Amino acid sequence: MIRDTTIGSKLWAAAIWATVGFFVVNLFAMIATVVTSSFATRWLGTWLPAGWTTRWYSSAWSEFQLWDVLVVTFQVIGAVVFISGALGVTAAYALARRDFPGKRLLVLLFLLPLLIPSMTFGIPLATVLYQTGLAGTFWGVVAANLVPTVPFVILVMIPFIEQIDPKIEAAARVFGANTFKLFVYVLLPLLLPGILAALLLVLVRTIAMFELTFLVAGPTSQTLVVALYYSVFAAGVRAVQSIDAMAVIYMVTTLIWLIIALRFVNPTQIVTRAKQQPAH
Repeated sequence: MIRDTTIGSKLWAAAIWATVGFFVVNLFAMIATVVTSSFATRWLGTWLPAGWTTRWYSSAWSEFQLWDVLVVTFQVIGAVVFISGALGVTAAYALARRDFPGKRLLVLLFLLPLLIPSMTFGIPLATVLYQTGLAGTFWGVVAANLVPTVPFVILVMIPFIEQIDPKIEAAARVFGANTFKLFVYVLLPLLLPGILAALLLVLVRTIAMFELTFLVAGPTSQTLVVALYYSVFAAGVRAVQSIDAMAVIYMVTTLIWLIIALRFVNPTQIVTRAKQQPAH
């Protein structure tokens, strides 16, 4: 391997590393500030707070009704993950195994919710949900989150399905396997890594989804990220430390699920699978 050792190349590499380092330092500085504030008794104009306490967490838990918010959050996540998996895997199998007129256009339509900003289609979507009476309800929040997550599952699963030789399915049919047995005993074990990858990433995405949930959520259907927004901008005076404690709870919740996802999913796995898919 030949390395470019010119001064221009070294300066370019140094600039990249400096930019990355600046971003990482600022990110950790912001997180450290929020975490420190959530444990501070009083913090004005000094490097460290005057004292430390954990009472802001209990205050945030009761003031913002975090138990109810967390229950709604996990219910929404569970419903979105289950429905996205059922619809996405089924649609991906049909797109991977069948050729029909307009297939490329259909795949392009699935890409749109992932490529364009959520607000672009979120406001018309919220309008439709309000007209149908779903906005402000649990299932309205679930429906809004399904718009980007189902296409995401489809696009992740297509390469996984295409790499499975159709002759395996044909052999199972020859030996008497019906559609249910074919899926459970043949396809599911082969597709399990892809399904886990897609659903775990959908889970993390749904936790962090703000725009669509904010547009259609009601008082009893707010997820944690929306409740955090309201705690900051709603009318009334609230202790900054209490809001920071809620932000820490949100960060920890998201981080736990992200660690679980990365435990099962290699970020380069999807790209690798797509490159390895066989030619048809």
